[in-house]
This record gives sequence, C-alpha cells and structure tokens, in this order.
Amino acid sequence: MRLVVGLGNPGGEFVGTRHNIGWEVVDELARRNGWIGQADDFNRMARANFDGLTMDGMVALPGGGSEKVLLLKPTTYMNLSGRAVQAAMAFYRLSPLDIMVVLDDLALPCGKLRIRKDGSSGGHNGLKDIERMLATDAYPRLRIGIDAPPPRIPGRDYVLGRFSELQRPVVNQAVKRAVQAIEMWIGQGVETAMNRYNADPDS
Repeated sequence: MRLVVGLGNPGGEFVGTRHNIGWEVVDELARRNGWIGQADDFNRMARANFDGLTMDGMVALPGGGSEKVLLLKPTTYMNLSGRAVQAAMAFYRLSPLDIMVVLDDLALPCGKLRIRKDGSSGGHNGLKDIERMLATDAYPRLRIGIDAPPPRIPGRDYVLGRFSELQRPVVNQAVKRAVQAIEMWIGQGVETAMNRYNADPDS
C-alpha cells in the first residue's frame, strides 16, 4: 500500500489557491482512477480520518497492474500537516519510503515538476512539520512550481492567492503530469519517476 498526501488548507476560501495545488493533484488522481466523477466530489465523498480527508482504492499503473493507495488531504492547516501524515502511516504501518507528499514550490517556474526522494523542507511549512513528526527528511516529495511572487508581494499573500489567467492552463497540465508521475513512482520507483518527470515536458 502507498500513501499519497496532498498538502493544502481546508475551507472554501482556499479552493484553487496556489498553496492548495497538492489537494488538486489528489482530486485528479481519484478522478482519473474512477473513484469520483469530478474533482469537487472528493471532499464530499471522503472519510474524515487521521486529521484529514481520506479515500482509498486501486490505482492503475503504467504498463499494467494496480496497487492499493490511500489518498490523504490533511485538514489541520498547512503548518500542522505532519500530524495527519504520521497518524495514517502508523495505522497502516507504512515506512517513509511508502509515502509521496505533493506540494507547491515558490522556487520553481509555474508548472515545473520536481520529484525528490529526500531533502530539506526548503522553507515550506508543511514539509517542516512532516519532517518534525516523522523525525526524518527521507521521504519522497513532488514539488509543483507556482512561480516566485511579484515584487513587493509577500510570499504568504502570494501562495494564498489564486493562479492568474496565464498560470491556470499551465497548472492544469502540471496537475495531470503530477498524477502520471505518482503512478510511475508507485509502479516503477522514485528514481524512474524522477528521470522521466523532472525533465521539461517537451524535452
């Protein structure tokens, strides 16, 4: 079993914001595998477990086969995300290598994917808390670029804002690629997913 964690903040005011792109990826993964009809079905149909919203089922893998996956959206707000992750891992007796955390990244161009098997939080409050709760930074994570904030706009305000009209089509494609990357990670491992999806889409 694998655990895919989409980082974000609960509440309607945060829907579609840059900080909630991890939740969008979880929605798309569920929709792509037929667990829900459309993205906004997830929150309505999910179970409230582990300080979050969860849904599980079989995910179809590239090249054939499937594997059971638990999707988790922590509902503790971003800076307490580790509590939900640790609780789900403990219940299912998962190791840090069995999880993939999906999050936004200010340091990457909009839509760029970057998968890593370990590493620092890079200042991201969600990753900071996960590392604190798990007592390790050795767990896979998938960062999705949201661009750096424009001059004189604080990072906190920027990540809690919604994507611009120019960014949104790029983000929509990035979400779909992120789901494909997760499916490849599940079926073929983190190194294969890194080699394929850390490259630019057209390269």
